[in-house]
Amino acid sequence: MRLPASLMLTFIITVMGFTSSFAQAQRDVVRNIFFDTLRTGDVRVTTVGVDDMKYIGNQYINQDDSTYMNSVTAVVRRDVDFYADFELVLVDSFYLEVYEIIDLDPLGWMRLGADYLVKLEAEFPGRNLRVRWRLFDTARRQQFAKGTVEMDKVHWRQLGHEIANEIVHTMTGEDGIFLTKIVYARKIGSAKELFIADYDGANERQLTNNGSINISPTFSRDGKSVFYTSYTGGDPHLYRINIESGQAVLVADYPGIVAAPAVSPDGNKIACVLTRDGNSEIYLLEPNGKIIKRLTRHRAIDTAPTWSPDGQLIAFSSDRTGRPQVYIMDILGLNLRRITWEGSYNDSPIWSQRGDRLTFVSRSRSRRFDLASIDTSGTDYRVLTEVGMNENPHFSPDGKHIIFSSDRLGPRDIFTMDISGRNQRRLTRHGRCSNPTWGPLP
Repeated sequence: MRLPASLMLTFIITVMGFTSSFAQAQRDVVRNIFFDTLRTGDVRVTTVGVDDMKYIGNQYINQDDSTYMNSVTAVVRRDVDFYADFELVLVDSFYLEVYEIIDLDPLGWMRLGADYLVKLEAEFPGRNLRVRWRLFDTARRQQFAKGTVEMDKVHWRQLGHEIANEIVHTMTGEDGIFLTKIVYARKIGSAKELFIADYDGANERQLTNNGSINISPTFSRDGKSVFYTSYTGGDPHLYRINIESGQAVLVADYPGIVAAPAVSPDGNKIACVLTRDGNSEIYLLEPNGKIIKRLTRHRAIDTAPTWSPDGQLIAFSSDRTGRPQVYIMDILGLNLRRITWEGSYNDSPIWSQRGDRLTFVSRSRSRRFDLASIDTSGTDYRVLTEVGMNENPHFSPDGKHIIFSSDRLGPRDIFTMDISGRNQRRLTRHGRCSNPTWGPLP
């Protein structure tokens, strides 16, 4: 169903800054879509083909080098396919066989449906892998951008992500997210430990190892540490762990619970839940744990704070009407208003990058926990997921993807999707995973 005109997404032309006349023409072709938490199935994505990497050196290469080339190509393809604005075009082997094509040119890729083509060329200077990427407009059959990335072969995955980031920046003017990290909790025996991984689930490693319950991770604004709630000292208190060293420090240990931390956009404040006064209330803390202000004063349970992009408002969940619903207040705790009216249970809100919508967990009429979205005016309630029990949503740093936990394939694992409903994919396969969060751009 087509969205009403007032809800259609806005398109802008991204100035690409090329000096040639052809590159100037590209400014009218390459677009940047401002996604929000709406279904956008009627928006045409940009189709991109990624050719097999070719070796252009003049020395013999071994099987390991060929494997590196194939592996980097696979990373670039997965990144392009993941990105919300793009759709990867795959090579049609039947097409190649019928027309006896050995090497596809831009025209051939256009016939396969690609608007743009990425060509990759490799050299092996010493221990390094050097890859030159070139970007073609298939309709014009002309190259309009190029770049080179080089690093030690052992960092082949990072190299592929770097190339994909450069392609995204060239085509949209935005920074790619392919070198970002995610953190989530995984149950191990009776404990829940935090794990960190690349955005796509690769290179997973355990972050905490205290044999206790560790939940609700959230990155610091510089991405170097993670705040989280841990029962390691008995009651759940607020901790911070350095990602590189693994050293954890206690931040706040007020009586009762210290939970659900959310770092402000400027990194100078933490909104979190304290029960020091006997009830679950939302407070503002300094990064060192010192209380700045108590924001809510109600006998109900107030929890799950989330910041607006400008840092001036906080959305949260409260059962003050009997069941959890989403509310908004300013950072003084004033001007409180209820946002959600549909759904019998609405919790864990997160704020969209544009600031005009909230995504949250909602119990729908089917009695299933889904991810839903609503305008901050309290209108236009939309269910975004339609299978399994879905919880713990968080946005990617570009605001175009959502990470969440779901039991749709059996044991609860971590999934991502972009906000157009495409690219729903499973990141973990261990089961018993929850509380994912996405780190900032490096």
